[in-house]
Amino acid sequence: MIWPVTFFTVALVAGLFGYGGIAADSAGIAQLLCLFFAGLGAVSVLLQIALGDSGQRERSEDRNLRF
Repeated sequence: MIWPVTFFTVALVAGLFGYGGIAADSAGIAQLLCLFFAGLGAVSVLLQIALGDSGQRERSEDRNLRF
């Protein structure tokens, strides 16, 4: 009898969130964050292309480190 009560409670909570508009708000926030981080990634790639890779020397020295 515990499983039907658990699933019923989960269904009620999901219904409240789904019909209450919280799901739509969360989807809107997720869409904004996705666009924001995609924009940051594009800016990062453009800066990398425009300014070049100044850290190449440091990365080659880091390969010789022993952990």
